[in-house]
Amino acid sequence: MTAIDPDPAHDDAHNPARPAYDRARLLAWMAEHGIAQTTFDHPAVFRVEEGLDLKADLPGLHTKNLFLKDKKGRLWLISAAQDTLIDLKRAHRAMGSDRLSFGNETLLWETLGVRPGSVTALGLINDTDRRVTFVLDRRLWDADTVNFHPLANTATTALSQNDFRRVLELLDREPIVVDFSALA
Repeated sequence: MTAIDPDPAHDDAHNPARPAYDRARLLAWMAEHGIAQTTFDHPAVFRVEEGLDLKADLPGLHTKNLFLKDKKGRLWLISAAQDTLIDLKRAHRAMGSDRLSFGNETLLWETLGVRPGSVTALGLINDTDRRVTFVLDRRLWDADTVNFHPLANTATTALSQNDFRRVLELLDREPIVVDFSALA
């Protein structure tokens, strides 16, 4: 028997606000732009702790991603190394925002085209209205290889730093780089 989700917002095929890019289109876009990547399929991972064993054999720095909203309604995406401690009570000052709280699922879907558990910097490809400000952990900015979900939490995509920066350049995104370890 198949479970049916009664929430029509979860039925992407019938959702008028369906994002332009899903995993397949994202990976095709990367190929069209000469961005080298390696994508590893794995069981769904919803929290960093769940994926530690899966990621142990994958090269590069792995990420955690936080979708946030500040008191003024501005949206923020923080991508950090998976073991980075992010103190939201201190981070907002370094980012130039007001107090932060987590953004809701509807905003996440509308802006980045992903569901909770699949938050990723690669979701910026769906933020064509540029509503989300991107904040990047200094450790990711300096890493040789970075790993993100390719818009779905059932895979991990590895990119060299040069290819990751090329993605950001093609999306016309200049991240705010923050050394979160210095804030701890």
